[in-house]
Amino acid sequence: MSEQKSLLVELGTEELPVKALPGLAQAFFDGVIAALEKRGIGYERGDAKPLYTPRRLAVLLPAVDVEQPEQKSEVLGPYLNIALDANGAPTKALEGFAAKAGIDWTQLERTTDGKGERFVHRAVKPGAKTADLLADIVREALAGMPIPKPMRWGDHDYAFARPVHWLVLLLGNDVVPADVLGVTSDRMSRGHRFEHDKAVWINSPDDYVIALEGAKVLVDPDARRARIAAEVHRAAEQAGGSARITDDNLEQVVCLTEWPAAVLCSFESAFLAVPQEALIETMEINQKFFPVLSDGGKLTEHFIGIANIESQNVDEVRKGYERVIRPRFSDAKFFFDEDLKQGLTSMGDGLKTVTYQAKLGSVADKVARVAALAETIAAQVGADPAQARRAAELAKNDLQSRMVNEFPELQGIAGRHYALAAGEPKEIALAIDEAYQPRFAGDDIALSPLGKVLAIAERLDTLAGGFAAGLKPTGNKDPFALRRNALGLARTVIESGFDLNLNSLLDKALNGIAKQSVTITSGGSTSVGPNVPAKPSLQLNIQQHRKDAIKLDEVAGHEIYDFILDRLRSYYADKGVPAAHFNAVAELKPASLYDFDTRLDAIGTFATLPEADALAAANKRIGNILKKADIDIPHAIDRALLTDPAESALAEAVEAVLGETDEALHHHDYVTVLNHLARLRPQVDAFFDGVMVNADDPAVRANRLALLKRLADRFRAVAAIEHLSG
Repeated sequence: MSEQKSLLVELGTEELPVKALPGLAQAFFDGVIAALEKRGIGYERGDAKPLYTPRRLAVLLPAVDVEQPEQKSEVLGPYLNIALDANGAPTKALEGFAAKAGIDWTQLERTTDGKGERFVHRAVKPGAKTADLLADIVREALAGMPIPKPMRWGDHDYAFARPVHWLVLLLGNDVVPADVLGVTSDRMSRGHRFEHDKAVWINSPDDYVIALEGAKVLVDPDARRARIAAEVHRAAEQAGGSARITDDNLEQVVCLTEWPAAVLCSFESAFLAVPQEALIETMEINQKFFPVLSDGGKLTEHFIGIANIESQNVDEVRKGYERVIRPRFSDAKFFFDEDLKQGLTSMGDGLKTVTYQAKLGSVADKVARVAALAETIAAQVGADPAQARRAAELAKNDLQSRMVNEFPELQGIAGRHYALAAGEPKEIALAIDEAYQPRFAGDDIALSPLGKVLAIAERLDTLAGGFAAGLKPTGNKDPFALRRNALGLARTVIESGFDLNLNSLLDKALNGIAKQSVTITSGGSTSVGPNVPAKPSLQLNIQQHRKDAIKLDEVAGHEIYDFILDRLRSYYADKGVPAAHFNAVAELKPASLYDFDTRLDAIGTFATLPEADALAAANKRIGNILKKADIDIPHAIDRALLTDPAESALAEAVEAVLGETDEALHHHDYVTVLNHLARLRPQVDAFFDGVMVNADDPAVRANRLALLKRLADRFRAVAAIEHLSG
């Protein structure tokens, strides 16, 4: 085994971009590892991970081979029929190959492949010293880093994310000579810019973390993260509350500091009259502060800033943090007060002049469409239709508010506050906010019934409008976020347990667009699939009084339905649902997504039964037989034509199961249906073992096909279980 030594690579820079820093550090770490592996240099990674601060990237490995293993090479040469002449003498081709290898042709070896025997040059040479390769390893790692806009500095051509000032390159106790990005390697790192603004001697890689800690630098991001969280919690407890620490805010503060220290601050309690979401956003997004909440989760007048220094005059740091936040809070309070004077209802007047999309009219047009959808959905799920309409009519008004203009992330949240201030029922105010849920991946769906209704209606109109206007996503382009809207719609329906006919609602959404702003021209009937009614395609055109009359794309509800199913595929995959199970249900295209989910659960239960594999294979066989049938298959079975005991037994069992499962099927109890069908395995096996389906007698053949079709139809009333067969 080769001798090993610890390795340290530290690149010192100007302050690196905050959001990109973790990715840059990981890329540098991965690049060094990849370059070592490429050269066959062994290493022990141990617990090694990227180390970084705002102005340094480091790779610290506990053990790296000090030299490469022997380097073996094999170069294939010409085949014998080309290499040797009729007398066995070398040709120019062979002599040239040998000369290139630096040996006489008689020293070459031979090998055989599929085309015949040929000459080959095999060589072994000692491995290079790792120290001799490290400069290239570092350069290679840096060159492979994802830096979209490299900077140049000085009068040379070097480029990196930020100007580079130092390089530490140690293999064991030895400095490895290297010139990288205009700096020469040594063992001198740098301490904290203000607390220890001087060089730091690194005796060996093993001393690195401790040496920098002594210079007021926590080079391990996990150590900084833990220190920040602990100090923030401690400061919040001093204020009698609890800190709000989001992952994103914490991560950014980690990337802004080398020696973090918490500072407890406060602001005037009068600002608490402003919606707390606006104040929290200002603290977290703009200033990277941590709000302090009460036991009830309400914002208090305290917040915590993180200084990158242990100041000797904390009061001055506190005053600075409080001074910088006050103007933002004052603006938010002004916006809120002015919006309250205007009122939520009157804000909606301006929506008529705001274009939603050129082909789909104004935001006010969209509001009217969503209100009609919300009213319909509410009636179907047991919510109040009048409240649903009212909530939809108010839901977009806050887009005209000063608050949302300044804080776009408060869409809906601001509307909730303004609705409550205007005396609207709490249910309506909450729905205005929840209509935007889920706001991002992993977010919860709306919690209130009215919020769920509004969220569904909003996304139905967005999807219908996007497809009608020809804005279907292509590649990475999705200007209307239709993929996100489709998944949000599906999640809300499924997780709410709403048994809604999605196809009917899509038709209503498309018709709402057509009736509001276009002329409908029948484009023929389109088949949608099982449980999906056919509908006329829509040829849409903007009303003639518009100067820019635009012909909209032909669109049908089934296309949007299929688009939603595509989003569900990944949704269920993330839940661990096998693709075969999903395909078994998706082939039937149930009109209700809740029903889709119920069928999927039943398939999951069925798949665990010992009979599942055999019955899935039998259904696949039945499907193939029925597809090849060249005669009309009767609906009923003629018992007089049952001549074989096995087919009689199957027919009797099938008819019994149909009777036993009718009620369960009516109530969507698919688990019961499949459990009863699973009991048919012995009869199905016996039938295929002893009965020839394609009998010579046409009547017998048709009767046997009818028997198989009745069995297959009952399975397909739940799912196409043949997909479960490998």
